[in-house]
Formats: sequence, C-alpha cells, structure tokens
Amino acid sequence: MDSREKRRAALQHTLQQLRDVTNSTSLNKASIIVDASKYIEELKQKVEGLNSELGIAESSSSTSQIDELPMVIVKTLKKGFLINVVLEKNCPGMLVSILEAFEELGLDVLDARVSCEDSFQLEAVGKESHKNDSVDAQVVKQAVLRAIKNAN
Repeated sequence: MDSREKRRAALQHTLQQLRDVTNSTSLNKASIIVDASKYIEELKQKVEGLNSELGIAESSSSTSQIDELPMVIVKTLKKGFLINVVLEKNCPGMLVSILEAFEELGLDVLDARVSCEDSFQLEAVGKESHKNDSVDAQVVKQAVLRAIKNAN
C-alpha cells in the first residue's frame, strides 16, 4: 500500500509540474497531457520561426544538420587566446589535428581541458610562442575549422 501511495503522489507531483510549465488549467490527466502536447507543438513552431529568421535551411533532418556543425569560439586574451570547440560527434585524430593547427600558428597550449568520449569538447588557452602579429582570433578560428574538416 505504501509504495502505491508514493507512486500516486509522485505522479500527481509530476502532473502538477507539467501543468505549471504548460500553464494548463486542466485537472484530469488526459487533458493535462493534451495541453502539454499543444504546448510542445507551439514550441516547435517558435523554433522553426527562429531558425527561418536566422536563415537556417529547413529540411527533414534540420536538427541533425545543426547538431553536426562545429562550434568554435576564439576570444582574444592579453597575451594569447581562449579557444572553445564543441562538436556533437568525436572522430579519431580530432585532438591531434587541432593541436597541429595550433603548432602551425605558433601557439603554445598553456592550459587545456578536453573531453572526447562521445562528443568532442576542448577549452584551451594558447599563447603565441614567437612574435607573430598576423595571428588574430579569426585566423585561429579558421585554422581550427580547417583542422576539424581535415580530421573528418
């Protein structure tokens, strides 16, 4: 009896959370779920609208195309760069390829955190090893994007 009451209380709590998120005024389970379904459809339409505003081409697999795009952010520091790379999928040699790109640019990696189990994530601080004025954040970003393309 006690476990049944706990399950019932947990279900009621979950339904209440669902009502709160969806702004539903319904009281029975089926109506709450229908309201939640409508709310999800509204959110999907908003996402599609925002994507079209951003100029992202829509297709049947638009979300998988977006997920596969690499996110590369390079910020200029006083004496170097903060480089963040996030990819949905990891492939063998990705880290090596990116580190080789750093070496070609004359960047020494001072600090780095890498995760490459399922996805690939890199946060690195790179410092110019020699006086090279031609290296800026955009050059670093393009070199990392080329390295990612070559690793795939």
